[in-house]
Amino acid sequence: MKLDEKILEEKIRGYRKSKSCSESTLRGICEVAGASIKKEEITKLACGFAGGIGGTFDEGTCGAVTGALMANGLILDDISKIKSNSNEIFNSFKEEYGTVRCDKITNHGVDKSPCVDCCVFIAKKLAEMINE
Repeated sequence: MKLDEKILEEKIRGYRKSKSCSESTLRGICEVAGASIKKEEITKLACGFAGGIGGTFDEGTCGAVTGALMANGLILDDISKIKSNSNEIFNSFKEEYGTVRCDKITNHGVDKSPCVDCCVFIAKKLAEMINE
């Protein structure tokens, strides 16, 4: 499987106009990967992770990260690869943004301007890992 990073970015940027980070990231990756999961299922799976988990914007993990972690598990079959990718997803994001906490990235949900770039960054990171 090869994930086209340009198409992935286009999809995520488009979805992020009306969807949460978790849903935009999960949906974009799953669609580009050809995962057999319905849009309605993606919404149900991802919605609880929006806004740093439950829309709290308080100490919860960024939805871009949780969306990428869910996608990683849905599109890969190798448990050990899923786990190692998950570690790399978490650490890469933390290195890039200094934290994985939604509240710190968005000023407790007041400034969502970094969100789309967070989603694109981590989706491309997962694509990079899968495309190796």
